[in-house]
Amino acid sequence: MKAAKKQKPPSGPVKGYTLVITEKPSAAKRIADALAEGEIDEMKEGGVGYYRIRRKGKDLVVVSAAGHLFSLTQKEKSAVWTYPVFSVEWKPTWESNRMAGWSKKYYDAIVALAKGADSVVSSCDFDIEGSVIAFNIIRFICKKADGRRMRFSTLTSQDLIDAYDGASEHLDFPQIDAGLTRHHLDFLWGINMSRALTLALQKAGGYKTLSTGRVQGPVLELLSKKQHEIEAFKPKPFWILQLEGKLDSEGIVAFHTNGEFWEKKKAEDALSRCKGGKAIVDSVESREYQQKPPFPFDLTTLQRDAYMHFHYSPKQTLDIAQSLYEQALISYPRTSSQKLSEKLGFKVIINSLWKQPAYRQFCEELLKKKSLKPHDGPKEDSAHPAIYPTGLAPKALNNYQRNVYDLITKRFLATFADPARRLAEKITIDVNGEKFSAEGATTLEPGWMDYYKPYAKLKEQSLPKAAKGDEVKPYKIDLLDKETQPPKRFTQASILKEMEKLGLGTKGTRALILQTLYDRGYIQDDSISVTRLGQSVIHALDKYCPDIVEVELTKRFEKEMEEIQEGKRKPEEVISEAETELGKILNRFKENEANIGGELLVVVRETAKEESTMGKCPLCGKDLMIRNSKAGKRFVGCSGYPDCTQTFSLPQNGYITKLKETCPKCGLNILSVKGKGKRPWKLCIKDGFVNFKKKEVGETENTIVPGESSSAKPDVAQPTAEKKKTARKPRATKQKPPKTPAQ
Repeated sequence: MKAAKKQKPPSGPVKGYTLVITEKPSAAKRIADALAEGEIDEMKEGGVGYYRIRRKGKDLVVVSAAGHLFSLTQKEKSAVWTYPVFSVEWKPTWESNRMAGWSKKYYDAIVALAKGADSVVSSCDFDIEGSVIAFNIIRFICKKADGRRMRFSTLTSQDLIDAYDGASEHLDFPQIDAGLTRHHLDFLWGINMSRALTLALQKAGGYKTLSTGRVQGPVLELLSKKQHEIEAFKPKPFWILQLEGKLDSEGIVAFHTNGEFWEKKKAEDALSRCKGGKAIVDSVESREYQQKPPFPFDLTTLQRDAYMHFHYSPKQTLDIAQSLYEQALISYPRTSSQKLSEKLGFKVIINSLWKQPAYRQFCEELLKKKSLKPHDGPKEDSAHPAIYPTGLAPKALNNYQRNVYDLITKRFLATFADPARRLAEKITIDVNGEKFSAEGATTLEPGWMDYYKPYAKLKEQSLPKAAKGDEVKPYKIDLLDKETQPPKRFTQASILKEMEKLGLGTKGTRALILQTLYDRGYIQDDSISVTRLGQSVIHALDKYCPDIVEVELTKRFEKEMEEIQEGKRKPEEVISEAETELGKILNRFKENEANIGGELLVVVRETAKEESTMGKCPLCGKDLMIRNSKAGKRFVGCSGYPDCTQTFSLPQNGYITKLKETCPKCGLNILSVKGKGKRPWKLCIKDGFVNFKKKEVGETENTIVPGESSSAKPDVAQPTAEKKKTARKPRATKQKPPKTPAQ
């Protein structure tokens, strides 16, 4: 790493440099470190750090955008909400969103630095969002129509040098156009449908902000349909015959080859034919086969496996992977590729991983191979390869980052390993002409499975040694009563897979869409169920505006945006088509606004009562409710007022959510309190701050990730487990959140 020389900024901007725009501060530092030929001048502009360096005799200024500095907003605003809204414009995010005031200093810093730049380079992440972030800055702040584009998949020094020296002469306009169109469509769908739902409820006498989106609606519809299937399911009885006995003193369990008997009489007849007969081995079959290594990780598969092994939500996994990428430990995670190119330099990466003791043995074995060829999967991504470790050794990872890093690294190494050699066996047993079979599979040579421990999950079931004519004795045959089971609910992993299969959302947005449904209170739990509020919203939309929740309409626009990126469609054509479709939907909505509002009102009121009820009053036994005083102060009071005056104070700042869990002492519901920029903490309204034992990784609740950058602090899907804190319990009369320990 080059030596950094901290200086005060010059009195006026130096002219004639290249302005390099990055997406985040951590990326700006890595890019400056990689590209600098000599000292790095670390400076500040309005509180924002930037770097002045020289490369090949040219001055460069590297500055960070810190995400989107511009966002879409309604062009002609009115004091009262109306819809439809089709006139939109890009505005600085800090102007259109009062919660994004922090972004103004980055905006102002780039405004000042752009004045002295004679050229500009986009070095934001090479994906749709990164391209849009850079393009808006270049056109609105730098006042330029074009610039050079760096393309990289890791933040390692060599990759960044290659990306800068080989930067394209023009911006990636097809990707930019696709991104701008996606933002346009998502904004139109979101603002119009959310206003329509909220206004319908208001006109019916209710007050709650409701929302849906272009992809959220169809996903909620999928989850709702699954829930209806489960609720409407009627079990059907069936019967199976199970033989249990011993072969040469080893136990064996076999089942009738008929499988399920759907008529009990037929099962009983088969059982009666077995009576008095000997159980003789009729045949023994075995075959060896190869179990190939797993494919390299794409984002969706990584999210599914992290959920399976660690119970991390998809959003949580993406945030953890992003933090590893920003530390240059893994490649860019938002990829749909399952392929690794030889250009990556497999031997160099594995040699670097060898320096980490946990992977040394596996690396030594792989480096003995004549050639290194990964077991690639079918999925491709033109922008990025599959996810892989860069070989750089981690310096300080928390448990969550360490888990995901280990999963990615072992998966990468396993793809180069030999196939596992497996043995499949089947024993067929004859009892008076009735056939029973037992099947098993065992590993003869583990191959790649050794590399992927403890994540390799192959079932091992051995059978006793047997030959044709051997007798099973003693044995018994049982007639087992069974019934069909309802469909399984979607988990956060399986709904992600279904979204990918149906083309809903993108690899980078699916986790956020799922998280939004949790945040809106439309879905709950890990085994996902749709809440009454979610069911009410989807029922109203499905009944009166079915197009808004149809998968096919969303898929069509997703396909058209892909065609924009491929240069086959023009953005204005797709936007015009979307406005026409949305206009038709909104017209139908307005015609049924009263009916929709009336249906929503009933559930919204019931939900509000349920969400505000904290338990039974210790004085009179009536419901304790979260209320607001005339002065706007929130508190918990008894529904029996004025006969009962029991009250409990509440924190006046922060977002409050009632949790399902109750206090073990008083039995009242626990509250989660989330202050701006702080971690949630748990509160018992009677006893104050609750210091619950933190659940370990892998248990049923997710845990907030203590990351090393803002991107490593994900919003975790419900239900949330709070971090264990060591803070003094506040007094019940003046309850404040405990101070969050420094990370």
